[in-house]
Amino acid sequence: MPKIGAVSLGCDKNRVDTENMLAYFSEAGWIVTSDVSEADVVVVNTCSFIGDAKKESIDAILDIAALKQKREFRLVVTGCLPQRYGDKIAGLLPEVDLFTGIADYSALPELIASSPKERVCIRGCDTFTENRVLTTDYSYAYLKVSDGCDNHCTYCAIPMIRGPYRSRDMDSLVRETRTLVTTYGVKEINLVAQDLTRYGKDLYGRYAITELIDKLSQTGVSWIRLLYCYPELVTDELIEAISANDKVCKYIDIPLQHINDGVLKRMGRRSNRAQIENLIEKLRKKIPSVAIRSTFITGFPGETEEAFSELKDFVIRAEFDYAGFFAYSAEEDTPAAGLKGRIPQRIKRQRKTELEKVQSAITESKQKSLIGTTQRVLYQGIDFDRQMFVGRTEKNAPDIDTVVYFKSDKPVEAGNFYDVKIVNTRKLNLTGVLK
Repeated sequence: MPKIGAVSLGCDKNRVDTENMLAYFSEAGWIVTSDVSEADVVVVNTCSFIGDAKKESIDAILDIAALKQKREFRLVVTGCLPQRYGDKIAGLLPEVDLFTGIADYSALPELIASSPKERVCIRGCDTFTENRVLTTDYSYAYLKVSDGCDNHCTYCAIPMIRGPYRSRDMDSLVRETRTLVTTYGVKEINLVAQDLTRYGKDLYGRYAITELIDKLSQTGVSWIRLLYCYPELVTDELIEAISANDKVCKYIDIPLQHINDGVLKRMGRRSNRAQIENLIEKLRKKIPSVAIRSTFITGFPGETEEAFSELKDFVIRAEFDYAGFFAYSAEEDTPAAGLKGRIPQRIKRQRKTELEKVQSAITESKQKSLIGTTQRVLYQGIDFDRQMFVGRTEKNAPDIDTVVYFKSDKPVEAGNFYDVKIVNTRKLNLTGVLK
């Protein structure tokens, strides 16, 4: 049987696409391997969201291509990069045997078997599937509830790459979650989309994220986490669902991008400072223990020193549990790429670093406040370098937030929950002992 290996780059939504793709290969009789050095075909699922992501994708492709000097295999590049650039990228990477787009995952086994004459085959359509080959450890999984985006922020190329917002059928999401829980033993489902809060509007004529949450909470899953909730659609109903449903983590990811009204308007965002501050106040009043994560862009065209200072002051006062910061990347064919008031790269990076330092201090302070408390921890695995077990609380999203390192004199089993007494911090992470 031929072996298929994959490298998945970019966001967790891309990871789900890769897991779906591997399922198609498995159903076609292929053997899935995590060791690309032994694969007959290696697929690189790329990201092209910003400049750094494109560079990472190109570097990964070249690294895999270098292996061809030692042995023969086929290299396939799929995802956002070929979807966006097609023949342009193919001309720069002669080492690649086949390029396909974001909707061609189900066709890959057939395309590879048929050896198409054209190197660029971007001709598919959406093929949502409930089948997965999990690439995470079995304690958690991502659930991609939609594809595409309708927000059209001026800096973002996603609508051009992924198309309009398309929700998945609710019943299929429930079935998939139930399978992840019963077959793999998954305890935590992380809901992801370009805009989670818009779920259902295109399919059912109404925003249906709270209805979906309610149905998913009846599948046997222990934790449901909400990622990428746009601020203008975080309704009172959604806040109530987070507060009242004991399966929903007291955690929310809200990409705000900025706080200055002028910058927000140029970004094409649909909320302003007053609305954002009101939302944060409302969340913390209704759910005092809520953990809030956000993302921000520094150096957007026209971001004056005063606008940056306003953003920095806001980050200090808002005291987010976690936040990610990105230096603005001008993406071709986006409205923002033509805006005046471009900020030098050095200034963009400097502002990004400055905000990261501010946020690190806030996160560290919040972590230290947990010393002496007992936290419910989902155990994931072992850090052999530290000789400690590793897990997360409901306030730690996988892959992006902090973790809990802990010791235990008793046997522990990955994928189970344990009460851990927090005794210290290590950088931004927590350390503790099993109670």
